[in-house]
Amino acid sequence: MTGILISAAHKSSGKTTLSIGLSAALKQQNKKVQTFKKGPDYIDAHWLQKASGRNCYNLDFNTMSKTEIKHLYNRKRTNADITIIEANKGLYDGMHSDGRDSNAALAKLLSLPVVLVLDSAGVTRGIAPLLLGYQIFDKEVNIAGVILNKVATARHEKKLITSIETYTDIPVIGAVRRNPELQIIERHLGLIPGNEKNLAEKKIANIARVITAEVNLHRFMQIAETATKTPPKQEGLNSIIKKATDIRLGIFRDPAFGFYYPDDLEALQAGGAELIAINALEDKALPEVDALFIGGGFPETHAESLQKNYSLRVAIKEKIENGMPVYAECGGLMYLCNQIIWKGKEYSMVGAINADAKMHQKPQGRGYTSLSVNKNYPWKNPNNEDLEAIPAHEFHYSSLDNIDPNITYAYDVKRGYGIDGKHDGIIYKKCLASFTHFRNTAGNNWCARFLAFIRENIP
Repeated sequence: MTGILISAAHKSSGKTTLSIGLSAALKQQNKKVQTFKKGPDYIDAHWLQKASGRNCYNLDFNTMSKTEIKHLYNRKRTNADITIIEANKGLYDGMHSDGRDSNAALAKLLSLPVVLVLDSAGVTRGIAPLLLGYQIFDKEVNIAGVILNKVATARHEKKLITSIETYTDIPVIGAVRRNPELQIIERHLGLIPGNEKNLAEKKIANIARVITAEVNLHRFMQIAETATKTPPKQEGLNSIIKKATDIRLGIFRDPAFGFYYPDDLEALQAGGAELIAINALEDKALPEVDALFIGGGFPETHAESLQKNYSLRVAIKEKIENGMPVYAECGGLMYLCNQIIWKGKEYSMVGAINADAKMHQKPQGRGYTSLSVNKNYPWKNPNNEDLEAIPAHEFHYSSLDNIDPNITYAYDVKRGYGIDGKHDGIIYKKCLASFTHFRNTAGNNWCARFLAFIRENIP
């Protein structure tokens, strides 16, 4: 069993594209590739899942303990030929100045070699002191290979490789030329989400073809095989004890709503929920379900189609008015509002939450958050968890306007912005909707709380 962490000197170096291409190229060679994404990012994880054909799991120091990270990594790599972790930002970057949450810290925690993707635009001999500095900065980090990206010409490539071979002992395992086929168009939340099937599959195939031609996949696998061999463990904090299925939980999964952590969904299933897929763009009626879960996504880019599906919007509002338990995050919150306002146009939405979701050019809330529950919080806490500082994250370009002044909130914001800088988690009837994205972990087992709430409110 082998593993590797793909990082960079700084963000936007191309590590996402390279990680996608490497995963897809190795899958084409009949390798079982298990991908992971460092941090809370949904979008890169979607792409990696499509490239590898397997769920991509997030490893996040902010929401998970080191023990949880190790157990999740070990459990999900059990039947893979290679694990690929895509880092976030630069190798030594993180929230903390001591590097405790950096990509380097993750590589050391999991005993993995690092392959650096280096943006080579506008540099030649200067690539060598950069690499030497990265090696010296933390000698416990094994920088085992380099992939040069955005290489201009054969002459440029030769100068880069000569410099690296002359001054360092790090092998160059690939040189990827500037190529428009490798570009993945960015949206306001980052890369176009990989759940847009046709676009994603075509793009991944093109990237894999280029990577196969310009990266030494055999050498890449050899580096991955240098990972410290530790036996995968099934037990631990991330273990799943399956309960009998007694809840039908409708989950919105379509081009408008797709931001879900696969291990959260696994926790809901293990807790007794059967997940019933709902397409907000196409389904005209709700299936027979006990509750709804509407995750984040891009409802604004599909606002016209969501508006046209009048019968489903009416059905959802009726269920909420009649007391059906509903949980919504970010895009789900926007969908439940009266309308979405985007690019000067207004689109009618469900109308259960008396507010309007307005899109902006710049983020209204972005980064890691910390919330505490207040007296209004509707879900019981069966495991008696400490809910005074729940770590989570937000990333939204929308704000809520025309908010009903009588709206009740479930959370007090300790870090971040939420809805108004002080509150998040709108409560209406049996519905809880917030801008914050939560992760089901040992310290925040929201899935168990939600399922317990559903059971209390099934007629």
